[in-house]
Amino acid sequence: MSTQVEIVEAQPRPDSSRGKNEARRLRVSGRVPAVVYGAKKATVAVSVDPKVITRILGSVSGHNTIFDLQVGGEKTKAMIVDWQYEPLRGHLLHIDLKRIAMDEKIRVMVPIHMVGEAAGVKQQGGILDLVLREVEVECLPADIPSHIDADISELVFGTVLRVSDLPHGGKLKFITDENQAVAHITSVKEEVAPTPEAAAEAASATPAEPEVIKKGKQETAEEGAEAPPAKK
Repeated sequence: MSTQVEIVEAQPRPDSSRGKNEARRLRVSGRVPAVVYGAKKATVAVSVDPKVITRILGSVSGHNTIFDLQVGGEKTKAMIVDWQYEPLRGHLLHIDLKRIAMDEKIRVMVPIHMVGEAAGVKQQGGILDLVLREVEVECLPADIPSHIDADISELVFGTVLRVSDLPHGGKLKFITDENQAVAHITSVKEEVAPTPEAAAEAASATPAEPEVIKKGKQETAEEGAEAPPAKK
């Protein structure tokens, strides 16, 4: 995680500003509606600078970044736990922020980075199949890693890299099932040419609608839900 602590200044919002029209005017002014909750304190409606939030999300530690949240005269440690994008232009619509106690363990998702070249690919001509790209861990906020390295150099046919094989240094507890596969080697499947009958049948079939893959959470409505997500 970065040693430089980011500061997010949040401005309280009155209850009258929680409608769709008020949220639109807030975004036009250069702010984004947000809510702050956690630490056994009341949920507070605020607005934040979207440029600061975007910078945090784009950092090495991403949404797991711990930063100083300033709301009026109160400063607390916080994290971004949810964010919503406008689907067409990709503008931030709404942010959920959670107060963090540095002496209490929390659960977060941490990305997995593959390290090395698998022997099953280099020597046996197989294909590396990445089954899991992130893992849920429990730890103190100061111990949240930006990523977890997974050494795949010894992977060959018949072997599986599992969550239990990932390094954790004793500071992390894996919440994801430790028997869950992370990566393994598969063989190259030979493509078989379709028969004329199968080709004709495929050509006459109605094409299915392509699946739209969304990166991050997006929302089609102007205003995201104000209520915080249920605790795990």
